[in-house]
Amino acid sequence: MIDIALYEPEIPPNTGNIIRLCANTGAVLHLIEPLGFRLDEASVRRAGLDYAWMTQVCIHPDHTDFVRAIGGQRLFAFSARGGISLYDARFAVGDVLLFGPETRGLPAAVLDAIAPAHRLRIPMRPGNRSINLSNAVAVALYEALRQLGLPAMG
Repeated sequence: MIDIALYEPEIPPNTGNIIRLCANTGAVLHLIEPLGFRLDEASVRRAGLDYAWMTQVCIHPDHTDFVRAIGGQRLFAFSARGGISLYDARFAVGDVLLFGPETRGLPAAVLDAIAPAHRLRIPMRPGNRSINLSNAVAVALYEALRQLGLPAMG
């Protein structure tokens, strides 16, 4: 399957929506601390924490721990500064899709540690900055699953 990773997410409803997305697709969710909220906040619960029992959520104290935990899995970073379109990437079972915090995206140090061919962007109209985090995760995850033949999906 495909894993999703959120680097220092800030907005509870986005993370809640992504928990729900992961529950409905079978994706594992990695949350890299610090988080901009507590996981028991009502806004996260309303948006999707009630689905948390349906998916695996792994919490990592920092980026180093996250990288160690995923071991040899391929890592794709999503950024407005990514040089490769999501639709030109070729995904495989076990890949991890990494997204940055809503207000600032992935820091340069994290992006620089990822091969340029794995720094992806979601195409959008010129001059636009970004799309909502939970929407970006959904677009990317479903493209990866589409390429894999939508495994375990009805």
